[in-house]
Amino acid sequence: MTETLPLTGERTAPGIWHENYWFARHDAAYRWITAKLPIDPTGRVLDAGCGEGYGAEQLRLAGADSVTGLDYEHTTLRHVRRVYPQLSVVRGNLVQTAFATGTFDLVTSLQTIEHLWEQPRFVTECARIIKPTGTLVLSTPNRLTFPSGNWYHTRELTAAEFAELLEPHFDITQALGLRHGRRLTEWEAQYGSCVDGQLAAEHDAWDASLAELVTSTTHEDFEIRPGDLDESLDLILVARPKDARSVR
Repeated sequence: MTETLPLTGERTAPGIWHENYWFARHDAAYRWITAKLPIDPTGRVLDAGCGEGYGAEQLRLAGADSVTGLDYEHTTLRHVRRVYPQLSVVRGNLVQTAFATGTFDLVTSLQTIEHLWEQPRFVTECARIIKPTGTLVLSTPNRLTFPSGNWYHTRELTAAEFAELLEPHFDITQALGLRHGRRLTEWEAQYGSCVDGQLAAEHDAWDASLAELVTSTTHEDFEIRPGDLDESLDLILVARPKDARSVR
């Protein structure tokens, strides 16, 4: 990495020490995908709402020859083209893309749907552009545990609401929750919520323990597993399209 995007609160990025907890939390979901789901080297992958591009690059490094990053913001996409030149980059609206029906074998969209005004329309578009045998992976913050007040989020979701969005077009094969692993849990038992601590003050006012924790956090500090989704931090759904005849 030779550059990173400036922080606006809309998306996270690697290489910023005081953003490292949030980056690692997002990175954990991409790493779960590459570790647990088959990546067909001959298939086509779309990362919808690719942001800074690190997730799409993870998918490419896992063996996917064709990975497309889709986003709407010009500055972000210029950054992706410079930093991850082996990715294909497309500017477009997530609820009305220019892709042909049945284009992609794998569609991922992590921490994106909560930013969209037309969430059902986005799911319908995913159903249109994915192959009948393809896989969809979506993640979103859990409304029951996520701190309120992010004005970039148009609608945050519970696990039940998230599943309800997908059910008209997809069969959910895995419903998972991201949680703090042992190290973060033990720190919080002593000091309190690390999320609340980060939000309570500007990073230059954090105490040494919190600053060290944030700086040292990696994807390995999070667990992704089923069960007790209402208690999880982020929600992850893996799904396959229903009968191809239902896709319009």
